[in-house]
Parts: sequence; C-alpha cells; structure tokens
Amino acid sequence: MRKFLASAKFLASAGAAATFFAGTPANADQPVAWQTTFQAPATDIMRQIEWFGNYTMWFIIPITVLVLLLLAYCIVRFRASANPVPSKTSHNTLIEVVWTVGPVVVLLCLAIPSFQLLTAQYTPPEEAKLTVKATGNQWNWDYEYQTGSTLSFNSAVLQDADRAAAGKEDRKVYPRLLAVDNEMVVPVNTMTRVLVTATDVIHSFAMPSFGIKMDAVPGRTNETWFKAEKEGLYYGQCSQLCGKDHAFMPIAIRVVSDAQFNSWLAAAKTNLPGANKALMAEVDGQNKVAVAGN
Repeated sequence: MRKFLASAKFLASAGAAATFFAGTPANADQPVAWQTTFQAPATDIMRQIEWFGNYTMWFIIPITVLVLLLLAYCIVRFRASANPVPSKTSHNTLIEVVWTVGPVVVLLCLAIPSFQLLTAQYTPPEEAKLTVKATGNQWNWDYEYQTGSTLSFNSAVLQDADRAAAGKEDRKVYPRLLAVDNEMVVPVNTMTRVLVTATDVIHSFAMPSFGIKMDAVPGRTNETWFKAEKEGLYYGQCSQLCGKDHAFMPIAIRVVSDAQFNSWLAAAKTNLPGANKALMAEVDGQNKVAVAGN
C-alpha cells in the first residue's frame, strides 16, 4: 500500500526526493517538497503507525466512494424533473439495520489495531539504557544527558551566518529552518527515554521518523521513548503553537554507532563544539566511503 501511495506523488516530489537523497546521510530522512507520505520509518513504532495509516485507507476509500456514488444516484434519480411526485416513505428496516451495523463493524475493525498500537506506544519493550531530558523554551531546546556525569546544552535553529563556522553549509544535509547548532546525539539500536518538559508555555517534542510526539508542559514531566534502528540525521519540530517563533524551533537527532556515541559523549563534556565537529567529520567520511562503494 505504501508503494501505491508513494507512486501517487506529484512528479515534482519525485525530483525533489531524488535530489535530496543524493546528498543526505545514509538511512536518514527529512521533509521534502510536495511530500504526501510519511517519512521513512527509523523505529518499529513508526512502522506500526505507517501500517495502521495504510490499513485505515482500505476503509476510508471504499466508504468515500460509496457515499459519493449514493449522492450522485440520489441527485440523478430523485431530481425534480425525473421524480415530480416524491415518495412519502419514512421507514425502511433493512436500510436502518445496515447503516447501524455497518459502521459498528468498521469501528471495531479500526478500534482493535488502534488500541494495540496505542498500548505499544506507551509500553517500552525493555528498560531504557539512555535517558535524555528535553526542555522546551521559547524558542529552542535544552538537552540534559542523565549519565554518570551530567551533560547539558542548548539546541537552537542554525542561523545562516553561522553555517560556515559550524561546518554545515550543505543545505541538503542541513536544511534551512531544520538544521540546529547542536544536535541531540544517541546511539543506534539503544532504548532511549526522553523526559519532556517546558519552562514557559506548552511545546511539543515531535520526531516523525521515530513516531513520537509528546507535549512539553511547564511544571510537568512527560515521558516518551524510541529505539532508532538506522544511523543518520533526523529532523522534527515543535508541534504546538508556542508563540511567534514557533516555526523556528526545530529538533535534530543524530543517530550514530555505539563507539561514535561514547567518543562524542566523553569529548562533549569538556568541549561540545569540538566534539560535534569531530563526530561530523567521522560521519561524513563514512558516508563518502559508502557512496564510493556503491
């Protein structure tokens, strides 16, 4: 079904996607122009969400077509010119049974997998190995790694004037309004708990490729989790209307190998900019080798 939906994109979408994938880290995904489908899933939960979205289409499309055909039939069959004397029928047992039982069956078919998905989203399959606290501010994020020795830093939208100094001039990899100065870095295939809160107004921590979205409420700590299965750089945004710069509050998560994460974490505690640049250089080198191998 996903292939069917993807094939329905506009031709401009295909061109934009081809251009995008030519210059992005392997296995990562981000929004593209004219996008009509989900981003490629990087977690099992997102695959389940994608499946459920495609599953519901098997109900939505036939129902929509049926209602459209019934409306067209009624308009043509019972128009004033073809039916000058309208029927006075006020009761039909069969029709009433069908339009009562039918929706109940459809709702049951949707409710059962929906509740299963909801349960999976709130039931981590294992204990978290890494906990990161994400605090929403107007209009940036504070990240705090709750490890042996605490690491905390701020992550804000990357300004165009700062791209060169940060080594993030490639807009295919670091797109405008999505790239940040300091990404959250996590290891691949690691259960990660995210504690979400805010300091001022309600924000929302959302990462489409991971299938997570959790409100950040001042004075309250909410919890979500993910287990990224693919290395790469992923983008999300605050998805609550949080003020005038709501559109300038991106989220960037870089998923790397265990060895790369441990090296970054050790270096970031004393020199975050240097640790980020070293990690970027290593990841870029691996990507170039992978591209050359293909």
